[in-house]
Parts: sequence; structure tokens; C-alpha cells
Amino acid sequence: MNSISILHNSWDSFFRCPFGAVECDKDILLRIEINTNFYINDVKLVLFDDYNKNYYPMNLEFKENDKFIFNFNLKTPKNPDLLFYYFEVLINNKIIYCGNTPFITGGKGNLYESSPFPYQITVFEKGYTTPNWFKNSVIYQIFVDRFFNGNDDKSILNPKKNTFIYGNWSDKPMYIRNPETNEILRWDFYGGNLKGVLKKLDYLKDLGINVIYLNPIFEARSNHKYDTANYKKIDSMFGDESLFKLLIKEASSRNINIILDGVFSHTGSDSIYFNKYNNYDSLGAYQSKNSKYHSWYNFRNYPNEYDCWWGVSDLPNVNELNESYLNYIIKDEDSVINHWIKTGIKGWRLDVADELPDEFIKELKKVSTSTDSDSVVIGEVWEDASNKISYSKRRQYFLGKELDSVTNYLMRDNLLNFLWNKINAETLHNKFMSLYENYPHHNFYSLVNLIGSHDVERIYTLLKKIANNNFMINSYNNLDDICFKLLKIVTLIQFTFPGVPLLYYGDETGLEGDKDPDNRATYPWGFENKEILNWYKNLIHIRNDNNALRTGKWNQLYFYDSVYGYLRYIDNNVDEFSTPCKNSLCLILVNKSPTETYNIKINLTNFNYSCLTNFLDKHDKVEITNGELNFYIKPLDAKLYIATYINEL
Repeated sequence: MNSISILHNSWDSFFRCPFGAVECDKDILLRIEINTNFYINDVKLVLFDDYNKNYYPMNLEFKENDKFIFNFNLKTPKNPDLLFYYFEVLINNKIIYCGNTPFITGGKGNLYESSPFPYQITVFEKGYTTPNWFKNSVIYQIFVDRFFNGNDDKSILNPKKNTFIYGNWSDKPMYIRNPETNEILRWDFYGGNLKGVLKKLDYLKDLGINVIYLNPIFEARSNHKYDTANYKKIDSMFGDESLFKLLIKEASSRNINIILDGVFSHTGSDSIYFNKYNNYDSLGAYQSKNSKYHSWYNFRNYPNEYDCWWGVSDLPNVNELNESYLNYIIKDEDSVINHWIKTGIKGWRLDVADELPDEFIKELKKVSTSTDSDSVVIGEVWEDASNKISYSKRRQYFLGKELDSVTNYLMRDNLLNFLWNKINAETLHNKFMSLYENYPHHNFYSLVNLIGSHDVERIYTLLKKIANNNFMINSYNNLDDICFKLLKIVTLIQFTFPGVPLLYYGDETGLEGDKDPDNRATYPWGFENKEILNWYKNLIHIRNDNNALRTGKWNQLYFYDSVYGYLRYIDNNVDEFSTPCKNSLCLILVNKSPTETYNIKINLTNFNYSCLTNFLDKHDKVEITNGELNFYIKPLDAKLYIATYINEL
């Protein structure tokens, strides 16, 4: 192969046009470049999905000396699908394959003697869009019991039987378990409620929040409420439906929308549906095979052996496609979905979307959208949602009929691996490009970009671990100073990246905590780290004030192993979704190195600007000279430059 070079680059519009995911029934031009002085016997495009594989002869488009360009005009199918491809080249009667990199990130391909890794083309529903209001949002996630008690006397609203109530709001959370079975013996509560959320709306408005995502609020035995007891009733420790409607009304008056957590792959065993402990008047599936809910569940040996979520007996699984269950949750006029959408919520976050059948999600999305065309459906997905396989089945999340967004844990993983020095800036760039290529444009700009949640360690705790592991901590390098610099790096990217940033309650105060239950500690009212809080507030408002940071174009940059960033910009006075906007340019750049200062040069000849100002430090201004930006970035620095028009100076 020494005298043969073969090139395909899926990120280069010469080799693949258009870039990325494509609508149904569209043309895609694919090219491959071959440089060889051997005889080329044949060049084929190998195209396949999960069911069929086809070989298409490619056309010779151009020849000059030993350089050959072959092309193929691919018509995408009329129905959404996930396509894969590679190239089979026969040279001098020897087969060479050109495919994706072994890391499956796209871009410049690799050559293989056999079993090439394929490129991906996501083919989605023609005309598919996501709501513009959502793409312009900042989400605040609230674990209600731990956020704020709105009762003036701080009394606990309707405490449950056999529970543990903390004596002090600042107590460290803990589980009271059976040491032999690990079963929760008493659920613990602090007393946060919906009245508390209502009383803190002005705080959230001032912070710059315009979406509240509530962890489950329906009746349930636990503090986390993922063991639903009644989908149509607010838990009495949180309030009631009239209070919830007031919360929606007051939030709406501040231009804040509310999204609920939908837990539809399982119910609680202590529920009106299962009623294992006979705490409800209803005839539950556990009590009788004649229960109207019996067909919702899978009993292996009635009544004590049944399918449950990850083996947790408190969480019996449901048959989501059971007609009775489907009607109750989705299709009935007063279904769970319809009931709550009609109260004014703007959408759902679907818990464990991997365990919900595609047909269920499609029905839920259809009904939710028919009730409110601007509502959103977000899936809890931890991997690449475009090609996800769960329970041996390829998922259809982003083909246009299911999810508007997913929880972008991949962003969190990639950024933390970057800070841990497990990957460098180029690899970070490639991993993000892979998502950009695989996700439909509207989905990519609607991704819920999170750094913290109720399922992972608190970000400040993780950054302390990174600092202790990677940095020399001494009198010159204060641990909190280093952690704050690391926090600026990771959150600057989170809040300026395409998509919708999510702020987990308390992270804006520097709240710490390892995994559950520590990551579900109470918001430290009156004891906030004001420096961190002001950083978040400033960053959110900068995002809210700049269209380019929300729906502008995105062009990645990387320098050395430690310096990563991108341009966000609007040109021709429209954003990525044809919404009229004023032209603007933002440069985001971070340096994770604890010791190195780097000289950075960026070509900006395509932009008609003369100066950039660092909005995180107004004294830091950089002139654009002869179309080039030339400046230095110090160790552990995070920069957000925003350009000034020549005619504005």
C-alpha cells in the first residue's frame, strides 16, 4: 500500500455534501480520492443499514496523472433510516477498504485490509424541527425536597408515615438501609416543596433561567419520586394541583417554562396500580389478577415474582405497549400526558428512555405535540442517541418522530476526560464533531448540555479530585483557586456550546457531593459561594444577551494538546434556523494546562471586525491585524471574546 493513498473526509464538503444528518429523499454527493500509479480495477460504495447491504459502482469524475476522483450521488430513502457506508477499492487485483477511523468519530478515514469501520448518515423525517424557544433556553433542574421549604414556619407539609425528617436543613443526606438486603427502611425528607419553588422564582429569573425542570413531583413513597404511586396527583408533601397551576402561572409571567419528569417504564410497588402494601383503596395488580392494572405488569410467579427495574422490587416494570396502559398514560382524553400538558407545562423529560419502546415514545410525542405544538420531549440517554442500541434494538430517537433532545452526558464525559488529561484538545474536537455529524441540526442545537444532575457527582467535588490528582497544591496554588479556574473552563464551554445548558440546583453555589445521596444535598440558602454564584449569573446573562451563543454557527478550534475552543457567529443577519439576527462573532477559548502559556494565532479574514473584547475581563482587548488574531492564553485561563464591528469603533 506504500504507493497508494486513498482519501475520504466526511467533514469536508468536497468529499461529502451536504455535511452530517440529511432529510429523507435528498441527494448526497460522496467522493473518494485515490492516488496511485497502479491500475484501478474497480471502486464501489458499500451502503447498508441494519437490514440490507448494497454495492454501487462509483463514477470516475476526474483524472490527472496518478490522481483519481470517483463520486457517487446517493439519494436518501423516503423513510427515516440510519445508513452506513465505506468504500471498496480494487487496485492491481487487491482489495483495499476505506472507512471511518477506529474511534468512529468521522472525518479523515483509515484504510483496512478487511472489516472497515463504517461512516454514518442519519436520515431523518423531512421538515423536522424543534421549538425555537427551547433552543434559546437555560434550564434549572430542581430536586424539590432539597431546594426550598416555602412554609413560613418551615413546617413539613403532610409528612409521610415511617419516614425520617432531618432536624436541620444543612444536615448531610443519608440512607437508612437494611444492612442485609440494602433495602431502604425509612425514606428521608427535608421538606422542600412547590411553594418553595414558587417563592424562589424571582431568584431564578434574576439568575437568567427560563426553564425549570422538576424531578418527579407525582405522589410516591420515596424522596426522589421515581417510584410513582399516582401519575395524576401531586405528592402531598410538595403541594397539590392548584398550587402547581399557580406555580406555572407565576413562572409564565416571568417567561419561565416548566418541564416535568415522566417515569413511564415502571411504577412504584406502593401505588394505586400495584398496591403491594394495601395502602390504597384501589384493587392493585399485586392483590388480584382481576385488577384492571394486572395486565400492565409481568408476573413470573404471581404475586411475589415479577419483572422490576434493575431488580429493585419497589419498582415493578410495566408493559408500555399494553393497550390499557397506553391509553391511561397517552391516548385517553384525560391521559397523564394530556392532563399535565393542559395545565401549562411545556414538555417532558423521559426517565430511562432506553427502556421505553420506540412506539411508546412516538405516541407520546404525537399526543404531546397535538396538545401543544411547542412542547418538547427530552430523553434520558447517556450515549450517542443517533445510533444507540438498547436491548438488542436500534433506537429511533433522532429520526424525527420521537425525541427533540437528550441529556448530553457525552459532553460532560468528554470535558471531564479533557481535564483529567485522558484526551487532548484534538480528540475532544473529534468527539464533538462526531455528534455534530450524527445528530440532525435541530436536535444538536436542542441538546440538554449538563455538567451536573441527580445521577452524578457534583461538579465542584469532581474538580477538586482533578485538582488534587493533576496539580501541585501548595501556598502558591490554592485548591479552591484552581477549582474555580477549572470550573470556569468547563462551564464556559457548557454555556456557550450549541444546545441548551442545564444547571443542577446548587451547583451555582459551589455545592459539593459525591454520588447519591450526597449529590442530593439541600441548597445552601444564606451560605452560597458568592464568587461562584456571580460567575454563573454573569455567564448566563452573557449567553442570554448574545444570539450567536445560542443559535449561531459553530466552528471548532484546537491548539496544542491543552487549548480548545470554537467560534460562534451570525452572518448574513440570520441565525442557523433563518431567524433574523444582527451579525456577531464570539470566540471561546480555554487552556487546561496548569503551567504553559500559549501564543494563539487565528485567521479571521472572513469576518469584518477589528477588535475583540473579553467579556470576562473587559481590560483584555485584542486587535485583528491583517485578518489575523494574535494573542496569548495563560495557564488555566478561559476567554470569551466578542467582536466589535469596524464601523462601530
